[in-house]
Amino acid sequence: MSGRNLVAIADLSPDSISDLLNSAELLKRNGPDQSLSGKVLTTIFEKPSLRTKASLEIGAQLLGGHVVAFGAHEVQIGEREPIEDVARVVSRMADGIALRVFSHQTILSACEVSDIPILNALSDLEHPCQALADLLTLKEKFGSLRGISIAFVGDGYNVARSLAYASVMSGMHIKIASPVGYQLDPSVVELANSLAGDGTVFQLTDPYEAVTDVAAVYTDVWASMGQEDEIAVRAEAFASYQVNSELMSAAPPDALVMHDLPAHHGEEITRDVFEGRNSIIFDQAENRLFTTQAALKYMFNVN
Repeated sequence: MSGRNLVAIADLSPDSISDLLNSAELLKRNGPDQSLSGKVLTTIFEKPSLRTKASLEIGAQLLGGHVVAFGAHEVQIGEREPIEDVARVVSRMADGIALRVFSHQTILSACEVSDIPILNALSDLEHPCQALADLLTLKEKFGSLRGISIAFVGDGYNVARSLAYASVMSGMHIKIASPVGYQLDPSVVELANSLAGDGTVFQLTDPYEAVTDVAAVYTDVWASMGQEDEIAVRAEAFASYQVNSELMSAAPPDALVMHDLPAHHGEEITRDVFEGRNSIIFDQAENRLFTTQAALKYMFNVN
């Protein structure tokens, strides 16, 4: 296979993450090169997207590549045909695949048979492109990631998992506050704290304890796509985990506010905090373009 899969943050090394961030910084500073000239990227999305779709398609095209995009209704993974057959067909025609899927196993199954590299554009277990954008944004604000402490207040789902792994390998400390029943699996915390790097992951239930003495407070929606039937139950469970002015008063006054979007104003975050002077939410969104470009260059193994 000509290229490398980028399926999970935990599969990377601290040096790889550092290289990806440096690549993204260069792309942002100097503009796109033509390193994907002649390359064809196929995207297959089971879930709708704004930032992921835009960053993949715009990013690849700015790098000189071509994109063929398929939505859920066109491919119907597991219904019209299995992912293994999809991956083998696309392998005969394109140079890389980006998958945005409900189940992480779908990506792993595709990797087993694909002759071309695969990028995880989101699964239920990981969101590596988002974590890279988060790190780039924090690096821009603080100059270095090592020693920074941040809080994640919300569901211990894919975004929290990837951010935990990336934080440890970048020398950051992350406190994750979630209600009982919605926390990261203990095995994830154990793996994260065992990864190379000087960072640490702490799992808490008290959001006020989590935001104490941190440089940034990060939140995410309480119910992700595919969890619509749990909205009412989750709203009750997460009611005391809203990122609002009261919670932010327990954090340092200069603590930054982060969200991976889309945001549900008045649920996980209030409008005043979302729009406040410490918000770097749209910096994160902008940086999705540059870290996705870096991820594509990594995947295709081009300079």
